[in-house]
Order: sequence, then C-alpha cells, then structure tokens
Amino acid sequence: MEPILIYGFPAGSSMGLVASLEWLGSPYKLCRVDMFGEMRDPSYKRINPRVETPALITEQGNVLTETMAIAAWLKARDRERRISFDPLSHEADRMHQLMAFINTGFTGAFGPLWAAMEMQPPNPAMQTALKEWGSDAVIERHDRLEEMIGETRFLIADHPTLADGILIGVARWLDFHQVADKSRWPKLAALRARIEAEPAVIYAAALEGGEMQQGNGACRGHVELTELIDRFGSK
Repeated sequence: MEPILIYGFPAGSSMGLVASLEWLGSPYKLCRVDMFGEMRDPSYKRINPRVETPALITEQGNVLTETMAIAAWLKARDRERRISFDPLSHEADRMHQLMAFINTGFTGAFGPLWAAMEMQPPNPAMQTALKEWGSDAVIERHDRLEEMIGETRFLIADHPTLADGILIGVARWLDFHQVADKSRWPKLAALRARIEAEPAVIYAAALEGGEMQQGNGACRGHVELTELIDRFGSK
C-alpha cells in the first residue's frame, strides 16, 4: 500500500511535509485532521498518544510520529536526491543542521503563543505573560535564522529540499500569531516568498484549507481518520 501522511489544520506544521511528498514524487495518500476537533477525541491517541500531527502510516502499516522521524523516512527513500543530498556531503550536514534548528528552537519559540491561545479556562494575566514571553522568543529565533540564510535560492540549494518543507510549515506562524511583520527579516521574507510560490506548497496549503485540488499526480487520495484508527491504531 501507499504510505499515508496524517496532516493537521489549521496552520499545521505538517503542511510542509505534504509539499515534501509532492517534491519527492512517489505515490502517497493523505488524511486531513482538525487539530482543534477530531484530533482531541480520545480515539486519536491510538494513532499518536501525544495527540499531535504529523503522523505517518508506512507501507508496512506501522505508525511513525515526530516531524524529524518522518523527514528521515522520506530522506531514506529519496533515491534520486530530489529533496536531500548524499549523506556524506557538506550539503547533507547543513540540511540536518538547519532542520534541527527549525524543529527545535525555532518551532519551540511559538509554544507559549499556542498555549496562550488554547488556554481553557482563560487566564488573562497568564495569557498576557505567555504572549510577551513567546513573542520575544520568536523574534530572537528569527534573528538567528536570518543570520543562517546563505546565498542559495532556497535554504540549502537552488531547489527546495526537506529543510524548506519543514521551515514553511512553521514560518507562517509568525503571521498567524501577529508577532511582527515578516519584512523585519528581509532574507527570510524573500526565502519564504520563493518557497510559498512553489506549486507543491500552493497545493499543500490549498489541501490544508479544504480545497481538494490536483497536485502532480503523486497523491492517490485522502483516507478518513476513523478508517486509519480502526486499521492501524493501537488497541
């Protein structure tokens, strides 16, 4: 069977993995999950006990979670090096470095902002403190990423790779949480514009928004979450 990526909306980091699957070009399926609705149902813990997206159902029916683990799974199957590099190359080292930074400090900086937004019951004083703390952290992490961007059109090369997919799923959170104008970081803003103009990213963003568009043909359709839980969820 084809692997199945479970991706979340709204504004899930997993959007970039959908784009990466398109860039890879191998057959796959998708499952679209409401992170504020059906993902919170207790049954979802049978797929991912941490109640998060993304998750991947492999060809063997195994459940793989965590963005970096799924990225490694994709890289291992990238025989034509469309989204990765020779594992002994400098480019591979740089890709791993940037992916690690984006998936840890850069993504983690938004944690207080998500916590403030989702807090139930609301606690205005704590939410204000979380927003201030989170905004300061997001700005600092953006400053560091701006320094790390080189002269290539995309993060590692003149074509998009896994690092660009992981970045674009998270970078738009700056706008979602209205932390600062992206023009404050001109190199990052220009990079984001190039990645967002990629047909694979346009396609992935449209799917996330509920528009069932046609991609490059690699996607073989969507599967319902309830079916995946029944077939592949732990008991």
